[in-house]
Amino acid sequence: MNITKTNVMRILEDASIPFQAFSYNPKEGIDAISVAKQIKKPTEQVFKTLVTQAPTHQHSFDYYVFVIPSNQELDLKKAAKAARVKNLEMMPMKKLLPLTGYIHGGCSPVGMKKSFPTFIDETALLFDTFCVSGGKIGISLEVNAEVLAHLIHASFCDLTKSISDYLRS
Repeated sequence: MNITKTNVMRILEDASIPFQAFSYNPKEGIDAISVAKQIKKPTEQVFKTLVTQAPTHQHSFDYYVFVIPSNQELDLKKAAKAARVKNLEMMPMKKLLPLTGYIHGGCSPVGMKKSFPTFIDETALLFDTFCVSGGKIGISLEVNAEVLAHLIHASFCDLTKSISDYLRS
């Protein structure tokens, strides 16, 4: 299947970063777990990109990007600690496109309209490569996590809920 080049692919190519592109059928699901099944990768190797906001003053926000495994849930306390803010909340979906240039299901940590502090779950380092959105629904890209982190100035942190977190809730 012929894959249309996305802006994310152009950015990676311009930076001489190798990647492999995969296409998937959005009708079979656009969530990261469905994507993992379609591209035949383990769910822990396919990551989703989440955008959060931290209230500042008078209805303004600072925004933070978190990239976590598809089979995990973002721990907002751990995320806030990584971002060095008091608390975080998920950004409303209606703000995603105007702020990042991406729609839900096609949000990539690469090529957002603005550069936001970005954090990648440390489990990405367990793999030679991991998968993130290609910036468009229907496209996933496999790339080296450390190389990608260097490009987007991301940090690696523990960002997901552990089994003990689930048992407490």
